Amino acid sequence: MGFSDIGRFGSEIPTPNIDRIAAEGATFTQFYNNARCCPTRASALTGLYPTQTGVGYMTDDHGYPEYQGRLNDDCVTIAEVLRDAGYRTAMSGKWHVGTWQNGVTPHARGFDRSYGPTGGKSSYFRPTLYRDASPIGRPTEPDYYLTDALADDAVDAIHELAGGDAPFFSYVAFTSPHWPLHAPEADVEQFRGRYLGGWDALRRSRFDRQRQLGLLSSVSELPPRDPDATIWDDDPNKSWQDRRMAVYAAQVHRMDIGVGRILDALEETGVRDDTLVLFLSDNGGCAEVLGKNAGAGTVSVDGSPVRSGNNPTIWPGPSNTYASYGLEWAHASNTPFTRYKHYTDEGGISTPLLASWPARVPAGRVVDKPLHLIDLAPTIFGAAGATYPTTRAGRTVPPLEGRSFQAVAQGTDPGGWTNGRPVFWEHEGNRAIRKGRYKLVARYDEPWRLYDVTRDRAETRNLADQRPETVTELDAEWQAWAARVRVRQWKPGTQYA
Repeated sequence: MGFSDIGRFGSEIPTPNIDRIAAEGATFTQFYNNARCCPTRASALTGLYPTQTGVGYMTDDHGYPEYQGRLNDDCVTIAEVLRDAGYRTAMSGKWHVGTWQNGVTPHARGFDRSYGPTGGKSSYFRPTLYRDASPIGRPTEPDYYLTDALADDAVDAIHELAGGDAPFFSYVAFTSPHWPLHAPEADVEQFRGRYLGGWDALRRSRFDRQRQLGLLSSVSELPPRDPDATIWDDDPNKSWQDRRMAVYAAQVHRMDIGVGRILDALEETGVRDDTLVLFLSDNGGCAEVLGKNAGAGTVSVDGSPVRSGNNPTIWPGPSNTYASYGLEWAHASNTPFTRYKHYTDEGGISTPLLASWPARVPAGRVVDKPLHLIDLAPTIFGAAGATYPTTRAGRTVPPLEGRSFQAVAQGTDPGGWTNGRPVFWEHEGNRAIRKGRYKLVARYDEPWRLYDVTRDRAETRNLADQRPETVTELDAEWQAWAARVRVRQWKPGTQYA
C-alpha cells in the first residue's frame, strides 16, 4: 500500500476507520519499512534488521544463514516475549516469515491462535488457508472474501481474549491491497468512473491534500512524473485503467471496514482505552507487472479458468482474474515520492504509521521524527511491561536494534535521539542510510545519491557532488553496518553471494 492511499495521508479513498486511529492518537509522517513484505515482517516482529532474523530476502533459501528464508532460532518474536510475560497472543493474516514445510509457523513462534493464507499472495476468494499449526485447505463458502475473514477472526480473538484474566496481543496482517486485484463487484461499483481523470490528476489532488493536511513541509512542489510512467492522455485503455484503480480502491476500502470492526470489538469488550493500536503498511505502492502465468495454481469460485496478467482484455476484480494495478497507479499511490516497493527510495520505504492509546497518547498528535520498524518491538515491550531476553532456549538473543517511541508518541520526549541515530536498508542490492538530515541511497546498479531529506524528502536534488565528505562518512557507516549484520552481495537474478 502506498504512502498516500489512506485518507489521513491524502487519499480520496474513504478510510474513516483507519483515519479514526489518527484522530484518536498520533500520526507519524516519517516512519520507515524495509521495502518488501518478508523483510518488513521480520523486523516488525523482532526489532532486528532482516538479516539478523534469517529473512534477509524472501522465504526462499539462498544458502546462507542470513538468507535462509525463515525466522532463525536466535531471534525472538513479539509474541514469544509477550507470552512469556503472561499475555495471550493471536494472529490473523499473512505470516510470510517461514513456511509450513520448514515448521516456522505462527503457532511455533509464539501465537496461541492464528489464521490466514499460507503464502505471501493468494486469491481473495479461494485462498489456501492455515489454522493454528496446520493448513486447512481452501474455503467453500460462496461469499467468502479473505479481508472479511481476517477481520472476523481478529474480532473473534478479541472477544475470546479480552474476557480473560490475562492481557492480550493481537497481530492482524491484512493482505489487502496486495495483488491480485480481487474485490466484490458491489464494492468496485462504488469507485467505477472515479479514476477516469487519470493518474497524473490523482497525484496532483493527493499532493494538494497532503499539503493542506500539513504532512509534507519538506516537499514544496510535486515532483515530475516518473519517466517510465505513461502520460494519461496517451493511454489508449482508459476504461480498463479506471477499472484497475477502482478494484484497488475497493480493496483498501474493504480493509478499512475490517479495521472499524476491530476497533468496535475493542470498545464492546471495554478495553479500547487501555489498548495500544498501531496501523502501518509493509512497503510502498507496488509497480510489479504480472504475466500470463502469475496466477498458476489459483482457483476461481465457479471453477472457470483463471485469466492472469495485466491485459486490457481481462477485466480485473472477479475470482477468475489475476492482475495488478501497474506502475502508473503505484506512482500515484506513493505521492509525492519516487520509486516503488523493492527500492530504498522514499516511495519504497515510507509507511503511513498511526498509533492510538486513548489512556496514554493525546489525540491529534503529529510526529515528524524518523522512526523505523526496528522501533516497533521495543515500543510494544515497554507498553506491555515485558522484558526482552538476553538468552532463550540456551541461545544468545541479539540485542534490540531499535528503541521505544512511546514517549515520543505521548509528547513527553521530543525525540531528539532520532536525529543522530542512523537507520539502514538493503534489499536486492538497493541500499540506503538515513542519519539526521541526510539520506544516502542507491539502486543496486547505480552509485550513491545524497539528499537533505529535511528540505527535499521527495529526493529531487542530489547533493553527492556538492558534499562528497558526507557521502564518504555515510558510506563508511553503511559498510560497517552491512558487515555487522552480514549483508551479502546481491547478484541480479534474485541471488545473494
